[in-house]
Amino acid sequence: MQLRLFVEKMTNELSLNLELDNFFSSIEESKAETVLVQLPDGLKPKAKEIQEKVNEKFPLVKLTFWAGSCYGACDIPNVKDFDLLVQFGHSEWR
Repeated sequence: MQLRLFVEKMTNELSLNLELDNFFSSIEESKAETVLVQLPDGLKPKAKEIQEKVNEKFPLVKLTFWAGSCYGACDIPNVKDFDLLVQFGHSEWR
């Protein structure tokens, strides 16, 4: 309980750079119509904000948020029928 309150407080106080411009570029480049977004637990409270910004720019894109666990960039959900998977909060693969 205390950890959750701490994360909520820090999330509200910090200005997070979600790199939405990169996200938007990925949608445009892939011409995705369906997007699955995977967020680590600390960023899950930002899902609504992300959804609103995506819907403003891409009203026809169907956005789904993965509600399951996320143990890092190698923890890819085993799902089908999405044009694009976007993982927030992970280091870029090189």
